[in-house]
Amino acid sequence: MDISITGYTVGAAVGGDLVGTSPTVRGDAGEALPDPGALMRFLSEHDVRLDAVADRRGPSADDVRDVQLLRREVRGILETETGDQAVAGGIVLLRRAGRSPVLRREDGGWQWYVPTEPGAPLAAELAALIAVGLLGTVRALGHERFRACAAPGCRGVFADTSRAGRRRYCMPGVCGNRLNVANHRARRRTGSAAR
Repeated sequence: MDISITGYTVGAAVGGDLVGTSPTVRGDAGEALPDPGALMRFLSEHDVRLDAVADRRGPSADDVRDVQLLRREVRGILETETGDQAVAGGIVLLRRAGRSPVLRREDGGWQWYVPTEPGAPLAAELAALIAVGLLGTVRALGHERFRACAAPGCRGVFADTSRAGRRRYCMPGVCGNRLNVANHRARRRTGSAAR
């Protein structure tokens, strides 16, 4: 697999979304990656094409366990206090399957890529993709873009790679909507009580 260095936002998004699959974040909804089928759906939904699952090979139960463990490490990196700590954690992840960067001519220009080791396990390839994303975020946008979800009661974390840098929720479509509905209901209660 070749991971684009300039397309780091993909890996950062996958990392944040992976953390969001945890029962720690999902609460009563439980584990979002309980089996190989769920892991394959996660990869497909994020358009992640790992060499480890090429040629119609699917993930194994061991892959699921390894990705669940990776998820904890990604969360730890997103919760670091300094950029230096985040970079150190990202480098550890990258070394699992990442090789030396290569420069290739594409579409009349040059592009940087991090290839992964041939035959690398699924979780190691995924770790390299996420590492490039997190390292790219620190380099391009700064460590302050690693954030905790602003929704009350949510334990999600994410890397904000938005242009404006104002993202507040780990899952805007879930946490943001949930908070908006709660605020709307509170306003309605306040309005009806005032009558």
